[in-house]
Amino acid sequence: MKKHIIFAMLAMFPLFGSSQQLSELDEIAPFSEALAAVRRGGEWGFINEQGTLVIDFRDDLVWNAGADTSELGIAGIASPTFRGGRCLVKKTLDGIPLYGFIDTEGKLVIEHQFLNVTPFSDGYATGIIFEKVFRGENEFKLKIFEHKFHEVLINTSGEILEYLAKPDQIQMTRSRYKTPWLRTKLLSTNLIAIRGGDNRLEVKKLELH
Repeated sequence: MKKHIIFAMLAMFPLFGSSQQLSELDEIAPFSEALAAVRRGGEWGFINEQGTLVIDFRDDLVWNAGADTSELGIAGIASPTFRGGRCLVKKTLDGIPLYGFIDTEGKLVIEHQFLNVTPFSDGYATGIIFEKVFRGENEFKLKIFEHKFHEVLINTSGEILEYLAKPDQIQMTRSRYKTPWLRTKLLSTNLIAIRGGDNRLEVKKLELH
């Protein structure tokens, strides 16, 4: 059934602009904020409502084949989507995936700094950032670093509005790293749920200015 829907949607977009033809697509995601992601192989781009390719195909847009969309953060993203004028992108540094956001022109506007992060909702997102603190050298003159982690609330400019929780037990080595789970979930523009270490939930009122 899914394949029939995809082929039907492809037939709706035979030509893009006066001469550009977009073909051999594998998937078209639903429109969001007047843009729809289109996939060719492992790369995605975006078309507008006129069928014009406005963001070229690229391999850093975040998606997961067979994603469970009830999951918070990266694991729940089935296809690239714009929310609040922002779409998630990914890069890998020292074997660790980091996430940031592009705008509707495809420009990076929030740096790759999150270990896990939600798409924006009502202008806000929650994500886990980290600090790499130099602690000195050992007897072999090797530099020693400590990582500190914070779950934060941000706006679409990337500004940190609230420090919400302190994640722990995150291993920042390639062989042991696992994407950390998010402890917080936005309930409304002024309420957030926070899951504690005992797995119990509390509701916190946000005082955003």
